[in-house]
Amino acid sequence: MRVSVRAGIAVGLAALFSLYHLVLAATTLPTTHAFGAVVATMVLYAVATGIALFVRGTVLPVWAACFALATAVMIPLVSASVVGIPRPPGYTTWWVAAIGTLMVILVVRQRGAFAWAGTAFLTVHGLVVAGFGSLGELGVLGSVVWVTVATGFAVAMARATRITREFIRAEQETADWQAAQDAHVHERQFRLGQTTRMALPMLQRIIDTCGALDPEERTESLHLEQAIRDEIRGRSLLSDDVRAEVMALRRRGATVQLHDDGGLDELDAGELARVHAELADALRRAADADNVIVRTVPEGADMAVTVVGLRLDPAASESAALGAGLDDDDDDDAADAVALWLEIPRHAVV
Repeated sequence: MRVSVRAGIAVGLAALFSLYHLVLAATTLPTTHAFGAVVATMVLYAVATGIALFVRGTVLPVWAACFALATAVMIPLVSASVVGIPRPPGYTTWWVAAIGTLMVILVVRQRGAFAWAGTAFLTVHGLVVAGFGSLGELGVLGSVVWVTVATGFAVAMARATRITREFIRAEQETADWQAAQDAHVHERQFRLGQTTRMALPMLQRIIDTCGALDPEERTESLHLEQAIRDEIRGRSLLSDDVRAEVMALRRRGATVQLHDDGGLDELDAGELARVHAELADALRRAADADNVIVRTVPEGADMAVTVVGLRLDPAASESAALGAGLDDDDDDDAADAVALWLEIPRHAVV
């Protein structure tokens, strides 16, 4: 069961209780000779209480807490000197309970050090002007009890808030962990399903023939094995069109290498679809290449994917791919070895 009070209601109750002290002070005006001093302390208390109650924020600003503490010091000094402490104390000592209320407000606004400093001054001042035996009659002990109880509640609430935040953080971490596990499970299931769709017909053929495949079927099995590796090494580069073009190149005898280094992870669905479409078109244009290398570019670069198609000339192809080791006489041979060099931008060019 959870019980809560809206902040507006709590502030309203505190304001009414503070106003009650001012009403008590107003009743003493006809009987006092220090009319101006009493009114000044009433105004000072009203201003300090209003600031402590209505300044925005959970924690009261330091300047407001200092003003409240200064008020807790000034009111007893002024009131005790101009009005005195009658025997027995009456409503003329309204400021004792009023300062206790103001210090309770400081505790609630998470300024306990200032509140206890004001309460300590109120207690010491009461001892000096009235003696130890009069602390109860003046209401000083009641103010100390109020501040003590308020401090206990504040500590308990702070501890409960801290524990609640820890539970919320633990719940968020658990939810993140569960989401990651679900993503891993979904990814495994998707990859298993993709592999099954590609390999199941050939596996069934192997079972039916007891492994006696003809040369074309053996070649197709190698192509399927390479396609399964693509799902692991180049998964962000793959779409249905890209898979079809890669398989068409391999069936024509070309070697296709897909390398996913994570450069496409931050792209949204629309940009990723555009990159896949341009990659599929590039693979179609690399139909006369013997070796096609597709690699993602790390994040932060303007390009997302590079596609290099090389013709069957091992020495020239390797030099062209690395971009080094070429003399001037080899430029033409290197140019002949490169069938396609294409960079796909990370974002669409308008």
